[in-house]
Amino acid sequence: MSSPSRVARPAQAPTPGTESSARAGWRGWLALAALMLPVLLVSIDNTVLTFALPSITEQLRPDGTALLWIVDIYPLVLAGLLVAMGSTADRVGRRRLLFIGSTGFLVVSAVAAFSPNATALIAVRAALGFFGAMLMPSTMSLLRAIFTDPHQHRLAIAVWSATFATGAAIGPVVGGVLLEHCSWGSIFLAGVPVLLLFLLVAPFVVPESRDPHPGPVDPVSIVLSLAALAPLVFAIKTVAESGVTDVALASLGLAVLSGIAFVRRQLRRPLPMLDLTLFRSGTFSGAVTANLLSIFAVVGFLFFVSQHLQLVLGQSPLQAAVALLPGAVASVLAGLAIVPLVRRVPVRYAMAGGFLLSAAGYGLVVLVADDPTAAALAAAFVLLSAGIGAAETLSNDAVLTAAPTDKAGAAAAINETAYELGAVLGTAVLGSILTASYRSHLQVPAGLTPEQAHAATETLGGATGVAAGLPAGQAAQLLDSARHAFDSGVVVTAGLGALVTTAAAVLVVLALRPPRGIRTEA
Repeated sequence: MSSPSRVARPAQAPTPGTESSARAGWRGWLALAALMLPVLLVSIDNTVLTFALPSITEQLRPDGTALLWIVDIYPLVLAGLLVAMGSTADRVGRRRLLFIGSTGFLVVSAVAAFSPNATALIAVRAALGFFGAMLMPSTMSLLRAIFTDPHQHRLAIAVWSATFATGAAIGPVVGGVLLEHCSWGSIFLAGVPVLLLFLLVAPFVVPESRDPHPGPVDPVSIVLSLAALAPLVFAIKTVAESGVTDVALASLGLAVLSGIAFVRRQLRRPLPMLDLTLFRSGTFSGAVTANLLSIFAVVGFLFFVSQHLQLVLGQSPLQAAVALLPGAVASVLAGLAIVPLVRRVPVRYAMAGGFLLSAAGYGLVVLVADDPTAAALAAAFVLLSAGIGAAETLSNDAVLTAAPTDKAGAAAAINETAYELGAVLGTAVLGSILTASYRSHLQVPAGLTPEQAHAATETLGGATGVAAGLPAGQAAQLLDSARHAFDSGVVVTAGLGALVTTAAAVLVVLALRPPRGIRTEA
């Protein structure tokens, strides 16, 4: 979720969490409403694209790897630049960087809508990630500066989490409505009015905030962070595409070496770009990991369920979005309901319960694998989303409360980076496994040209497109094989998703355990 590298510490505001913290008035709540607009946009952007994948596949004809890059490049760039942009915001002002990012995101979104091919769309999505990295680090640090009263701050965080969940909820619906009547490019234009409204309102209600003593710019750390993330995802994709090759191993080696160099550099610098000493706290480490795994689970599920509803069950984008709407609403409600619940139930048990509920959602997909109807998938998404909505709200709060007050900004930056990395890995890992399983199970009928056979084996959307130009009997044979191959991959990925969420439940129970001899509030 959103995060800076350092929290604003305005001289006139008391330290958050102290008894003397001033309560924000109506202007602060208006600022909260304005700041939720870019949060809403980024959360919509994380889910709306999945419902456009079938249309993009049929019109731009990307291969399987390019299709995954279309999804992954945005959160990959976003994750790589979050901490760097947080440091920049410390220097130039968080509100100012928020305005720059909003303007850039608006312009690039309009360009993305008219991408002529898959390569261009990947490039534009990378640019969206660049400007998106300017949006996210500023929002929570500004909230921290505005809401210094601890009770108001907790409520503001709950609203922030609910807004993010709401964006995930309405993203598929917005995408479904637009794709029902317009081309896939319209999903990028949907964010334009949201950003226009923000740019008109925010200058009047959102105060400026900056770190009076920011650390130095560290270009080497920025390069190392990107050199660790990009090759890692590339290695995962290469293994899914071609198996364990020399290129995949070299990419993985580069990612590991860059990651080690990044960690060593942060630990040695007096003012690191990313304060890794926070991970010495088991509660902090567990909460950050839980956040990563929760997003991993949601993004991975949406990647395959949107394609199944449209390309296997034949639903329109709008019908598919409506089928998943109850789950998205459940995520919002669970995120809000969990706040009063943890007054009576220890946080670690409440969070673990959320993950187990999500595991049950994935388990339901495995159980109905022989006949995965829309109703069954919708029910599975309700379980998954409700569990993740509750767990994610608690993980965000745990990250900030586990860190010292003067390191709250760095804690938020790490948390947001974990979120975006979870989004990358959710698509890269589960999507790559699904793609590999699909290719291994697909039986291409005789009589197809090499070009047709290649397109059919790349993606389910490619097979659907090829079938449209074949004789009826041959088309039916290809579609039947492609849909069964796809569903076999869904079983594998759903099983893995259930294991991941179950492991997350065990993790939070152990990691968030209070130190021996210390009593904590529920």
